[in-house]
Amino acid sequence: MRPGGQGRGLRSTGLGRRRTRRPGPATGVGHRGGARDRDGTVSDLVDPLPPGGPTSRDLPTPDRALVIVAHPDDAEFQAGATLAKWAAAGCRVTHLVLTDGSKGTWDPDQDPAALVAARHDEQRAAATVLGAEDPIFLDLIDGELVSGIVERGRVAEVIRRVRPDVVVGHDPWTRYRLHPDHHAAGRLCVEGVVAARDPGFHREQLAAGLTPHRPDALLLFEPDVANHAETVGEADHARRLGALGAFSSQIATTHLYKVESGAEPGTDPAEAWHARERERLAVPGRWAGCELAEPFRLIVDQL
Repeated sequence: MRPGGQGRGLRSTGLGRRRTRRPGPATGVGHRGGARDRDGTVSDLVDPLPPGGPTSRDLPTPDRALVIVAHPDDAEFQAGATLAKWAAAGCRVTHLVLTDGSKGTWDPDQDPAALVAARHDEQRAAATVLGAEDPIFLDLIDGELVSGIVERGRVAEVIRRVRPDVVVGHDPWTRYRLHPDHHAAGRLCVEGVVAARDPGFHREQLAAGLTPHRPDALLLFEPDVANHAETVGEADHARRLGALGAFSSQIATTHLYKVESGAEPGTDPAEAWHARERERLAVPGRWAGCELAEPFRLIVDQL
């Protein structure tokens, strides 16, 4: 870990001993009164940002971070500003993209192979904008991701090779998420951390010269209930937007699709999208007592 951690592990900072808040009441809690779903609706069943703000803020900058995601652009949407902040401070950030992204289009005539190649190029370009390393692609089939033993082993192998101080990924326990790949990617992230740290898992990797690795922290984005915030600045948010802009195959179909369909007449879709993406960071910023932030579930003690 880099300053302010001065190379200390998280357990020595006291974060590992902090008690997380219990979720508030199920209805009408927090500043939003519910979780905002991907389609813009608000559920009154659970608020991912509980009252009182986060129990911790701003990890020491890690020397190495690994972000494990289901699809190209998942990391940029959910943790892009945090990754940009860390990279600017000297962290070596690596993406592990689990699926090939071949179903990431609304166009039924899109050639899947061409889309996969495009999304590889886009993810590499986005990583460059963030200041990250060249991404690692497992190219498992989009929409068919499972958290099996073989898949877990491949994730554990990457963790043992990259040896990150912090692992970032999907929260596998988030309720009412529809996309099956996000659930599976979250499980592979969590289970991969366990498998990478314990020498009894995937012993063939040890025979090949890899050694077990235990990260200092696990940060889960799109959390069911957040307990941690990474505060980010305007420059970090700008790099996040620049990285998202690299995903040109997704601009018309994913990034602007719902903005266009719901925008007021005469509204510039790009301006509406930028405003929406800023609000995505401003809402947790208000929760954390700052202008912009990204929320996570921080896990330290169980690692």
